[in-house]
Amino acid sequence: MPDPRTASPARDDALDSARLLQGRREVTIRHGGECYRLRHTRNDKLILTK
Repeated sequence: MPDPRTASPARDDALDSARLLQGRREVTIRHGGECYRLRHTRNDKLILTK
């Protein structure tokens, strides 16, 4: 069984960015007691910052 920390997600497991952002340009993601910001840029890129 592949290591889930290093394995690439299967296509069926991939989440679409539109589903995560739900029309917003930025969302906050809580992970391991820390907050991260996921931003959708004007250049259609995603940036994740702590």
